[in-house]
Amino acid sequence: MNKLLAILALALVSTFAFAQNQAPQPIASCQAQVPYGMPQTTKPLTVICRHAYIDGYDPAAKIPAWVSYTLVPEHSLGCVPRSNAFAADPSVPNGPTPHDYAGSGYDKGHNADDGDMSFDAEAETESFLMTNMSPQAPSLNRGTWKLLETSVRAWALEINQPFTVYIGNLYDNTDKKIGNGVVVPHALFKIVIDDSTKQVAGWVFPHVKPYPNLGTDLTKYRVPVAQIEQLSGITFPLPAGYTELLLGKEWPVDFGKLTAAKKAKCGAHATAD
Repeated sequence: MNKLLAILALALVSTFAFAQNQAPQPIASCQAQVPYGMPQTTKPLTVICRHAYIDGYDPAAKIPAWVSYTLVPEHSLGCVPRSNAFAADPSVPNGPTPHDYAGSGYDKGHNADDGDMSFDAEAETESFLMTNMSPQAPSLNRGTWKLLETSVRAWALEINQPFTVYIGNLYDNTDKKIGNGVVVPHALFKIVIDDSTKQVAGWVFPHVKPYPNLGTDLTKYRVPVAQIEQLSGITFPLPAGYTELLLGKEWPVDFGKLTAAKKAKCGAHATAD
C-alpha cells in the first residue's frame, strides 16, 4: 500500500510540474514565429506563445484558428523521440482534453507538427498540448497531411533555408462537435513561405465524410493564399515582394536525403517523420 501511495504521489508531483512548466511565454517572445507580423482576424482568439510556435486558439471552438512557426534547417533533423504526451493546456479555462477525442474516431491531429518540434524536448512536449490539436480523420492525419508535414522538413533541409509555416482549420457553427464541444473542422489549410526567396504556396485539404484517402499528389490541393484568407476570415502577413509558386512548381522533395540525414544525426532507427 505504501509503495502504491508513493507512486501516486510521484505521479501527482510530475503532473503538477508538467502543468507549471507549460505556462505561456510573453507574446513578444514569439516574434521569430511570426516574422511578418501577427495574423489578423475578427474572431475572439486567445493567442498563446510557446517555445517554438504561436497559437491563435479559438476558445469557443476549442481548436486553433491558426498556428505559426518558423522552421530553420537545423531543426528539420530533430532527434527527440515522440513523447505522445497529450495533455490539457493549463493556461486556458475549460479547454480541450484528450478525453474529448476518446471513441470519436478522430485523431488528435497536430497543427504545429511534432516532427518540426523534435529538435528540443520542451518544444516537442508543448506540441502535444491540446490547444495545438484539432480533430482529424486518420486518413488525412496519417496520410496527405503527414506527407506535407514531412515535405516541409525536406524543403528546409534540401534548400538550406528557413521556412515560415501557417497552419489552421476551416470551421463554422454547422460543423460537428465531439467531446465537450470540440469542433471538427470541415477543412484544414497550410501556407508555407520560403523566407529567403519570398516564395509562397498554400494548400486546403477537405475534411468531410466519408473522409477518403486524399492520395499523394499535393498539387491537387494547392490554392491561392487569398482564397485561404477568404475562407478562414484571417489575413496572413506575407513578406514584401512575395510571389506565389505556380501549380506544379513547388519546391523539390528528396525524402531519401531527409531520412539519411536524420539517421546519420539521430541513429539508425530514426525516420524522416
